[in-house]
Amino acid sequence: MRPITLATGTGRAYLRSMARTVLSVLGVLLALYVVFVFIIPAVFGIVKLLLIIAVVALVAIAAVTLVGRISGR
Repeated sequence: MRPITLATGTGRAYLRSMARTVLSVLGVLLALYVVFVFIIPAVFGIVKLLLIIAVVALVAIAAVTLVGRISGR
C-alpha cells in the first residue's frame, strides 16, 4: 500500500487554509473571553454606579423638599 502524500503546492495551500481556520477560531474565543471577562462586568458596574447615584439624588431631593415644606409653614 502506498502512503498518501500531498503535492508541495496543495500541501502549502492546505496548511494556509488550516492555519486561517485555527486562527479564526482562536480569535473568536479571545473575543468571547474579552466580552465575558471585561465588557459585561464593566457595563454592570457602570449601571450599578448610576443606580446608586440616582438613589442618593432621590434621597437628597426628598429631604430638601420635606425640609422646605416643614419650614415653609
